[in-house]
Amino acid sequence: MIKAHVHPTRRAFQPILWGLVVGGIQAASPVAVRWLDPAALHALYIAFIAAIYIGFAVADGRTKVIAVESMVAATFFVLASVGVSGSAWLLIAGYAMHGIKDLWQHRTHFVRGTRWWPPFCATVDFVVAAILTVEVAYGMSFR
Repeated sequence: MIKAHVHPTRRAFQPILWGLVVGGIQAASPVAVRWLDPAALHALYIAFIAAIYIGFAVADGRTKVIAVESMVAATFFVLASVGVSGSAWLLIAGYAMHGIKDLWQHRTHFVRGTRWWPPFCATVDFVVAAILTVEVAYGMSFR
């Protein structure tokens, strides 16, 4: 069997390309999930994406990492919860801050074994934050 060679640069950009696709779908998803307010849906997304790092931390196995990632996830949960009934800018801030956290994780490797996840997740976060910023700036209601 002949294996095709994937250029290292292309391999490095795959998580970012998939992040663009998933971010666009996620930003548009309130159109399909009409039974939830967009604010509630985005709050669920923010809480979910932050909690994924708890799973990575458990796989890492270090108690300090599990504790830190649990606290970070709890912080994003609170921010997202307030964003449900508060300003949509809180949800945008949640996405942007999580994207920054992803970039920090990618640089420091605080949680081991997350090789492709931080660039993928940061891209999703920043794409959704950018799209929501445009929607809010143009007067879209999240309720």
